[in-house]
Amino acid sequence: MEQTLPFGDVLDAIDQLSLEEQETLVDIVQRRVTERSRKLLASEIREAQEEFTEGRCQAVTVEELMKEVLA
Repeated sequence: MEQTLPFGDVLDAIDQLSLEEQETLVDIVQRRVTERSRKLLASEIREAQEEFTEGRCQAVTVEELMKEVLA
């Protein structure tokens, strides 16, 4: 079972770390966020490819897309 802590408690705990530990923590969190973002993007790409393959969307030109976005 995953235990969650209130955000303020996490910040207070970080304040208890040394500067070096805080810098290491920042590096670790940045890598984790980057990896999580990559996984999310890969999932969204797979989903878009599936939608295209199944005919639930179609290819459009940049001009057509921008016209739709700006409408």
